[in-house]
Amino acid sequence: MALVIAILKETQKNEARVAATPETVKKLTSNGVKIQIESGAGNGANIPDGYYSDAGATICKSASDTLKSANVILKVAPPNTSEISSFPKGALFLSQINPYQNQPLIDAFAKGGIDAFAMELIPRISRAQSMDVLSSQSNLAGYKAVLDACEYYGHAMPMMMTAAGTIPPAKVFVMGAGVAGLQAIATARRLGAVVTATDVRPAAKEQVESLGASFIAVEDDEFKAAETSGGYAKEMSKDYQKKQADLVTEHIKKQDIVITTALIPGRAAPKLLTADHLTSMKPGSVVVDLAAVQGGNTAFTECGKVVVKNDVTIIGHENFPARLAADASALYAKNILNLLNLFIKDATLEIDWNDDIVKGIALTKDGAIIHPAFKENTPIKKQKTEAEAPKSKATSSKAKTKPAAKKTAATKKAPAKAKKDQKA
Repeated sequence: MALVIAILKETQKNEARVAATPETVKKLTSNGVKIQIESGAGNGANIPDGYYSDAGATICKSASDTLKSANVILKVAPPNTSEISSFPKGALFLSQINPYQNQPLIDAFAKGGIDAFAMELIPRISRAQSMDVLSSQSNLAGYKAVLDACEYYGHAMPMMMTAAGTIPPAKVFVMGAGVAGLQAIATARRLGAVVTATDVRPAAKEQVESLGASFIAVEDDEFKAAETSGGYAKEMSKDYQKKQADLVTEHIKKQDIVITTALIPGRAAPKLLTADHLTSMKPGSVVVDLAAVQGGNTAFTECGKVVVKNDVTIIGHENFPARLAADASALYAKNILNLLNLFIKDATLEIDWNDDIVKGIALTKDGAIIHPAFKENTPIKKQKTEAEAPKSKATSSKAKTKPAAKKTAATKKAPAKAKKDQKA
């Protein structure tokens, strides 16, 4: 029987993306895989059902029809618990799951017997670059942030010399020089703005300057060590945050547009701009907060809203990549396809659970939570441990911290952290 992949319509508000495109569907079906896609799944990305059927997919009227006999289920945003209850037991589920904020969802996957993989946990290693959804989506978010700023900024971006006088260039300050920040810098530069940027990672300085922007930071000893092995920014000490804030306070008074991008996996977004910072900005200035969905980088950010405080416009859109749904879907679908190519051999699903990529993204397997960052102290795990403690003791001296005895063969060894060699 052919492998069946189900592609569902997104149910979350403001989610216009889709997990497959006609291009990726065609590549999968040409390899003998059957694709079932829910009618209307591509509408938000301007992909009609007919394009999918022409590529070889079967169009289904409802989610329940789409899920019939599905071995693999694809989505962009996390499902809700009622959706999970309709998934076929034993199916492989791939989407962004936001696992650090969604422990109950992970529990629901385990309870339903779904093997869930979180796409945003793709390890930053060389061979996984083509599967990295955070990079592909953040790249578009950084670009869109600059365009959104232009919409609300009442001046031109480049310097213009006219017979009536000279218009000075806009001054753009980008806070955070990861994937989104670097794209924001490049976009603002292309539009003719004078750009400065800051980041707590030392490696970012060279990247910022290579794009033609100036780097702003307190470059002390803490700054030199402020990066994880995976290229992520560490949370800085209160002392450093104060010194950096003082530097930013003086710099930000002269800026026209500020774009904040600071996110720390599993934590609320750090507050980069206080009420005092925002009050000091010029009337008509614009702030674009790419971290709004995790609480925001500013004191006045409201997720999903555009607000004006002290004559400063603060943009807190909830889902920046979805505002470029067609391109975001194309990149996301390619990320998914590249990952599936790792799993699918001769139209059958063959997952190497010892692969570093799989270890990095696998949350659940065979009814158990297996990812080391999320399997401790979960209700499901406690229940199994209490029920089967005698058997577990006979199996391992550490049995009281493991799932049920019948699952220990699959989860005996916690997946090791993948070595990360790609910088943010």
